[in-house]
This record gives sequence, structure tokens and C-alpha cells, in this order.
Amino acid sequence: MASENNENEERVTPYSDEELEYFREIIERKRREAQNELESLQSSLRDSMENANDESAYSFHMADAGTDAQEREKTYMLFNRTKKFLRYLDGALERIDNKTYGICKVTGKKIAKGRLEAVPHTQLSIEAKLKRR
Repeated sequence: MASENNENEERVTPYSDEELEYFREIIERKRREAQNELESLQSSLRDSMENANDESAYSFHMADAGTDAQEREKTYMLFNRTKKFLRYLDGALERIDNKTYGICKVTGKKIAKGRLEAVPHTQLSIEAKLKRR
């Protein structure tokens, strides 16, 4: 019984364990989707680099080479953005685990459930987000 009291004292989140599990499911689903996208982008980058090194390419025209380089750069940017998103999702899962999920890091207030459903990795309430603009 003493450990239950201690666990409740450490709880900072305004959300119940059931609500935290609901958010965990949302985050894990988004994480799986992002991981699949990351693997697809990685494959695309690998293929693109192999094609760039392939001497039997269809054309050696400078415009084609420029377009290919631009597409590789765009894919690389999306790859990095997706990796960053995965880190944010992992951070949200950590906050769920340590019962600090759903608290605005600026105001210290509860982040609205609707906001967390839309942006489950957020650490800012709407109020704090609007102030940062």
C-alpha cells in the first residue's frame, strides 16, 4: 500500500492511467507509421545513390543530374524530419512512462485532450504555442 501512495505522489500528469494508455496507443500507431516511412525513404535514398553512381544512366544531361540531386536532397530532408519526429514520439512515450505527459512545459498547465490527440508529442498548450509566435 505504501508504494501505491508513493506512486500517486510522483504523478504529475492530469490524465488517468486509462487516458495515458489511450495516448500511448495513438503515439505507438504514429510511431509505426513514421518508422515505415523512414524505411521507405531510406530505401529511396539508397536506390537514388546507386542510380547516381550507375554509369549506364539514361542521360548525362546536366539538367537531369540537377533534378536527381534536388530529389535526393528533398528525400534526405524528409528522412531527417521523420527521424526527428520519431525522437519526439519517443520522448512522449517516456513522459507517459514517468507520468509527466500532458503538462505544458511553459505554463505548467494541463494540455487539452484534443490537442494531444492531434499532436500527441506536443509539450506546449495552445496558450503557450500562441505566445511563442
